[in-house]
Amino acid sequence: MNYFEFYNLTPTFTPNQQLVKQKFYELSRTYHPDFFVNESDEKQQEILELSTYNNKAYQTLTNPNKLTEYLLGLNGEISESEKYTLPQSFLLEMMDVNEALMELEFSPNTEAILAINTQVNQIEENLFSQQKVLFNTYEATKEPAVLKEIKDIYYRKKYLLRIRESINKFATRI
Repeated sequence: MNYFEFYNLTPTFTPNQQLVKQKFYELSRTYHPDFFVNESDEKQQEILELSTYNNKAYQTLTNPNKLTEYLLGLNGEISESEKYTLPQSFLLEMMDVNEALMELEFSPNTEAILAINTQVNQIEENLFSQQKVLFNTYEATKEPAVLKEIKDIYYRKKYLLRIRESINKFATRI
């Protein structure tokens, strides 16, 4: 059973967050381990597993990045062992950002960090806008090709998270 089935929801990249929260609290009450202390060890273990599953479902369905990864996995688009190759154009764009980060190693300064941060923010905003359109397109068409585009943006955003970590590392040094 997947998280959507567990919450009795239709799989979507844009679930109703109020409904997700409502299902989470409903199932938290249903599967709260304290209500089963007088049950057998097997029943207590089952309830503990359901409670844990409920928590994981909620964490996934309320986090856009985790949700995207989860749905792509459900649709067979990504796997743990996959080595995804980002488009050359994106990697060239990131090469400029990485070069600017490397310069910070030798010459750290606030203005450079702010400039890199602004550049990364613009890239992220662009990806977010593209992703939003693709989510709506996929919801309307269920076209597998759209999932591949969503997958590409997912990996680009994942790459940007590493860039963001580097920016934050340099920002704490200054």
